[in-house]
Amino acid sequence: MMKCGVVVFPGSNCDHDCYHILKHVFGLDARFLWHKESGFGDLDLVVLPGGFSYGDYLRAGAIARFSPIMKSVAEFADRGGKVLGICNGFQVLVEAGLLPGALMRNQSQKFICKPVHLKTENFDTAFTRECESRPILKIPIAHHDGNYFAPPDDIQRMEDNGQIAFRYCDQDGVASEDVNPNGSTGNIAGVFNETKNVLGLMPHPERAADPAWPDLDGRLIFQSLISAS
Repeated sequence: MMKCGVVVFPGSNCDHDCYHILKHVFGLDARFLWHKESGFGDLDLVVLPGGFSYGDYLRAGAIARFSPIMKSVAEFADRGGKVLGICNGFQVLVEAGLLPGALMRNQSQKFICKPVHLKTENFDTAFTRECESRPILKIPIAHHDGNYFAPPDDIQRMEDNGQIAFRYCDQDGVASEDVNPNGSTGNIAGVFNETKNVLGLMPHPERAADPAWPDLDGRLIFQSLISAS
């Protein structure tokens, strides 16, 4: 059975959501990982959930990256362990240098909470293999600092290496400025590290994965991880 850990920082507020999906919806071996832990054994997946770690002081994820557990997360990723950062978790991974780029204030300067459409850009990863059956996903966002940025040369390298995971698009899969909710460079909604075992994304797949809810496209990301384990 796949073993999963959900990191809890002071200010995390989507940790129980992620735990619920992993433990109660998919029946996986899941547990919480307090941010002061320095190791977590033989896990298959570590999830950094959404929320406002340390109250987003300085900037989102800037303080959480110094939590003791992040050294273990980095070592886990270096060994090939799978790491999923959702929303604030994405911000923490970027601040910690585990993912490229930066996440800035939304272009509108407003908090945005709504469902969006996503186009899966790379199906050949442990996070996205099951998405090939439904390449356009509908998953909600809820963030104030989701404006992804990286210099043009870095974006090109990421494109060439298949590190762009998801883009904001319309229901037909067309990415344009009109459907870009936060101003992200190239409509980017999620990215991989170079070896594709770390994924960060701003949308919340755990909020579209419980059969009790109308939207279920987030399940495909978790099902991809399960089938790859």
